[in-house]
Amino acid sequence: MSTNHTIINTSDGRPAFVVLPYDEYIALTGNKPRIPAGEAVPHEVISLQVKNGWSLIRAWREYLGITQAEMAARLEVRQPTYANMEGPDARPRKATRARIAQALGISLDQLDA
Repeated sequence: MSTNHTIINTSDGRPAFVVLPYDEYIALTGNKPRIPAGEAVPHEVISLQVKNGWSLIRAWREYLGITQAEMAARLEVRQPTYANMEGPDARPRKATRARIAQALGISLDQLDA
């Protein structure tokens, strides 16, 4: 990691901000996708869905870096069963969507957007 930081001080000389290289910022934050609170869906999730023709379920899973096998384990189903749930033509029941949202760590509203 680089140590090339710029410190921006307030008018009274106290440090207020640090500017650092982007790759260092990513390393420090763990490059974890952000899940907004409420009903908001990140632009990246919608982009994945539209660009690839994926279901919103799959777009969220891919955005969060979770495998189908991990999702199947979280839902206590077999991987092929889970794969069917996220297919582009799948229409899981509301109770199933709620379980998927919980397994993804998002709200049902974010999954039904």
